[in-house]
Amino acid sequence: MMPGASRIARVQELFISSPDGTARTIALESESITLGRSSTNVLCYPDDAGLSRQHLAIEKNADKWIVRDCGSKNGTLINGFRLGAPQVLKAGDRVTAGHLTLEFRDSGATAPPLIPPSAQTVLFVPDSAATAGRTSTLESSLEGLREGPTQGGAADKTAHMKALVDAGRELVQNKSLAELFQLIMNLSIEAVGAARGVLMTLEGEELVVRAAKGQGFRISSGVRDQVLTQRRSLLISDVSDNRALMERHSIVQQQIRSMVAVPLQTEDRVIGLIYLDSPHFIHAFTNEDLNLLTVMANIAATRIEHVRLGEVEQAERALSRELSQAAEIQQGLLPSAAPKMAGLDLAGYNVPCRTVGGDYYDYIPCVDGRVAVMVGDVAGKGMPAALLMSNLQARAQILFDDPQDLGAVVARLNRIICQNCPGNRFITFFVAVVDPKSGEMTWCNAGHNPPILIRANGEIEQLQGGGLILGIMPMAPYSHKTGKMNPGDMLVMFSDGVTEACQPGKDEEFGEDRLARLARDLRHQPAETIMRSLIDTLMKWIGGAPAADDITLIVARKTV
Repeated sequence: MMPGASRIARVQELFISSPDGTARTIALESESITLGRSSTNVLCYPDDAGLSRQHLAIEKNADKWIVRDCGSKNGTLINGFRLGAPQVLKAGDRVTAGHLTLEFRDSGATAPPLIPPSAQTVLFVPDSAATAGRTSTLESSLEGLREGPTQGGAADKTAHMKALVDAGRELVQNKSLAELFQLIMNLSIEAVGAARGVLMTLEGEELVVRAAKGQGFRISSGVRDQVLTQRRSLLISDVSDNRALMERHSIVQQQIRSMVAVPLQTEDRVIGLIYLDSPHFIHAFTNEDLNLLTVMANIAATRIEHVRLGEVEQAERALSRELSQAAEIQQGLLPSAAPKMAGLDLAGYNVPCRTVGGDYYDYIPCVDGRVAVMVGDVAGKGMPAALLMSNLQARAQILFDDPQDLGAVVARLNRIICQNCPGNRFITFFVAVVDPKSGEMTWCNAGHNPPILIRANGEIEQLQGGGLILGIMPMAPYSHKTGKMNPGDMLVMFSDGVTEACQPGKDEEFGEDRLARLARDLRHQPAETIMRSLIDTLMKWIGGAPAADDITLIVARKTV
């Protein structure tokens, strides 16, 4: 073939469409192309929640290309059908993965098409076996710069000092993270005279593009790994001197002349990297440029962490305000005071171990003059438990105003709870319907701690029987039991936050026996006095330490 003549090549490529309307074309140059959310993939889409970390691979087999699903969670489709075994790709085949569509094309163009300007995705290109000849590669590190002076002329030092002063002045300004990332990108490019660059941060194990000037970056995975894991700043001042990189068609295609990559490094960790290159023959980076960018990246990383911390603190303050409002709303769902009624003295207490909780208690007057006294405990703590507690309260207010058949009412409540309760949640529940005048009592215990009935003579009974905890089996049966409270008898209802409370540093629980003995000794006192005395004793028991669980206590005492 005559020198300079063009070779007609068969080109196979992927046309990738994203849901935001952007598209890009990737030439199938290497033997394997992987796609997924992980930064280790050749095609990395970290923001596509429909992709698995390692989703699929497109591999060359002889003169054919094969698509293979890598055990992805949501699967891979080819021409609308779920991909099982690896399948040979034909021209026009459409592969769907996550929110992406990949069309396999087989054409006869003279050269692979350039990556379209609209694409700003970073591709990490695997290193080849040829790694020799890196005579133009320089390395630096933040630690090394701290140990000794750098080389360079007075003019270089003056320009770089000005760049550092400018960076320091710009970075102290109050900016959002998005604005800060773009500012750092602009300052870095300006400081060393780069043509383009990209800034990425580590989010877990993923590298996420935060700011970019230019498109279609292809970065060596070896360069990435050295920067992130070894905290090394790398400079390749002339790609033409580096045999390993010159063997890459993608690097030559982009006409990369000089490249530099530095870690975004705080005092204790690397939070990302800055990559700059010059696809021109005008300016090659110098050792002084490498050192300058290393120091600037350290300053920038520290500033990024400060801004992140500020945004986290701001979010926490907002969350604290919301939780405070939620707590106020939740307290409004609980009784503000016990109802006054002849023949029955009532008192109740509730405090969540967090801002909001999952314990519930209530007194609901019935249409026939009786009163339904109830206590519930949602499994778990915090906001999820509080939401289920509010659902329980709303249902109970409707169902227990006329509980003629208490077991049937609780069964209906259970069916409703099962419809709204996640699989890992459940509710223990106890309800007693008491006639204040006669003392006749009907109760149903749905897996709750058995309340303690203390007779006027000091005898202690437990109220058990009813059915399973709520929220497990929609068709579970429930039954009720009956009894009678005579004058001087007292019913103590509680959540397990009372009986399972432990002393600091000890495994001994407050326990039901201790609660029963204390209540029995106080049985001749008013309900409010009994309740306050029991809570005071409990607080002394835990030694002022924060409660490990929500605490609820109700005392119902038959007076006449």
